Formats: sequence, C-alpha cells, structure tokens
Amino acid sequence: MTISVYIPLLVTIVLAVLAPRAARRPAPRAAAWALACTALVTAVGWLGSLALLAFTGFAQIPQVAEEGHWSAAALRTEDPVSLSVAAVSALALAAGLASLGVAAARQVRHVVWARRECGRMPGDMELAVIDDEVPQAFALPGAPGRIVVSRGMLRCLGDLEREALLAHERAHLRSRHHVFQAVWRLTAAANPLLRPLAGAGAFVLERWADEEAAARVGSRTVVARAVGRAALAAAGAARPAALAATGGAVPQRVRALLAPPPAPRTLPFVAGALLLTLCCGGLASAASDSENLVDSAERAQCAADAGAQGAADAGVRGVAWTGHRPQRPHDACCGHHGPGDQEGHRR
Repeated sequence: MTISVYIPLLVTIVLAVLAPRAARRPAPRAAAWALACTALVTAVGWLGSLALLAFTGFAQIPQVAEEGHWSAAALRTEDPVSLSVAAVSALALAAGLASLGVAAARQVRHVVWARRECGRMPGDMELAVIDDEVPQAFALPGAPGRIVVSRGMLRCLGDLEREALLAHERAHLRSRHHVFQAVWRLTAAANPLLRPLAGAGAFVLERWADEEAAARVGSRTVVARAVGRAALAAAGAARPAALAATGGAVPQRVRALLAPPPAPRTLPFVAGALLLTLCCGGLASAASDSENLVDSAERAQCAADAGAQGAADAGVRGVAWTGHRPQRPHDACCGHHGPGDQEGHRR
C-alpha cells in the first residue's frame, strides 16, 4: 500500500496543474463535464488516500490496536507508515472535511437565497425586468429559474444583442450550470489544490452559454458584441452571486466567439480518463491492501492470545493425556487453519 495509496494524491496534483489549461481548448460543453468528473473523482481519491494513511498509521498505536483486537507489531512490520505521516494526513483530512461542511452550508444558503429572490421578482414569466438604471443581467436557478435584466442593461443593447443576452442566460438555466458550480465549489473546499479547476470551470460555463447563444441567434459576431457591451456597461457595478453574461474572462470569450467554433478534440479527454482510472485503481488497491493488513494483524494477535492462553493453562494444570492429539494454539485461533490441517480434517 505504500505506493498505491499515494497514486490518487499524485494524480490530483497533475490534473490540478494541467486540466485548467487543457479545458480551454475543446468544446466548452464537453470540457465542463470533464472538469466536473475530474473534480469529483480526484476529491474522493484525495480524501480516501488521506483516510487510509491516517488509519494505517494510528492503527499501530498499542491502545488503538488493543481496541481493534489486532497486533500493532505485525501491522508495523508489514506497513511502515510513520506516525508523522499519519498525523499530517489526519490533520489534512479533518481540515478538508470541515471546509467541505462549511462550503455545503454556504451552498444551501445560496440555493435558498436564489429561490427566495425568484419569488420576489415581479411577474410570473421567465424574464423579470427590474426598474434599475444599473446595467445587470443574470440567471437565478430555481424551480423554475428566472432571468433578471435591468432596464439599464436593456438600454445599452440593440435588439439582436438583447436576444443574444437572453439566449445566453437561458442556456445557463436550461443546462443547470449552477449544479456544475456547486460541484467545483464543494470539491475545491475539500481539497484546495482543486481551486484552479473551479476557476477554469466558471470560464467554461460562460463559454458554453456563449456557444448556445450563438447557435440560437445564428451569429457569433452578435453574441461577441453583446458580451462585450454588457461587460463594459456593467463594469464597476456590484455583481450578484449568480450566473451572469458579464462573468469570466470577457476578452477571451469575445476572442473565442470571433473565431470559428472549437474543433472536437479527443486526446485531452482520453488522457484525463486514463489518469482518473489510475486514481480509482490506486485507491481501490490501497483499500484492499489496508483490509488485508488488518486481517493479517488480527490473525497474528489471535494466534498470540491463543498461545498465551495455552501456556497459562499448561502451567496451571499440566498437559493431561486424553488419547487425543493436543490442539495447537494456531488451530484454535478464530477458525483459521493451515492447508495441511484442512487436508487432515478431510481425511
């Protein structure tokens, strides 16, 4: 387990460095799904590896081994995880779980806020126009969600640009982009190394909505102009905690819209899938090794207890001949028998 348990940690570091840059090149919809899967798998692998390291280290403490009924000496011999590594892993695991809990509570509050704001918006249509001169436009997820646009924003755009803006926000709601955001926020809270994936994911979601709007309007130039004008108009305004057309790196989005649609790419996804498979395989192998180590340590402790009990009984009563072969301590140990003993019983 000394090697396999570290594989998820290494894969997480590699993907945290490479995935954000690689996600900007393929089609944004596929890139968003790839980033979400990457964040989920690596977060689980990261926490699982930390848990295994912490357990196998602390399991060598005599008091813990006594409670678990296994041999600390046998476990220490077969799995040389030092207490310092176990302590660091335990602290990192505790910090990650605590941060995950705080992030989950914030996410719940955000969902409650969004649903409450949806109910407060005027009218019962998908589009809610607010009487505000501050240019702003964003999507509020709910059941159903609402698109909120201020009159100040509508005055800054032409008819086609307004259509492009609404198509952009409608794409956020239709594709449930707030779920992707929640995944990236929670996984980044559990593992700070995944924060670059969350930043790249926010940009990819805006690019996804841009491409959906371009397909709906039929002009990439109109969407690029709408995004640029909306961002300039909203510059300096307070940005709500919601999906907005003015979010992300606007110059890069406009440049991507003025270029041809991104060509399909398979190499980044294949490489990412292989790394994620390696992460899952390493974690499964480490978990299996840990289980085997504990089983071996339990058998060793059982054999030691049986041997100690047999020696104590022999010292008190002596060995009495009853016409039967004396039972060895190992034979009486938790029902475990060697191959020779099993063959003798069959005969």
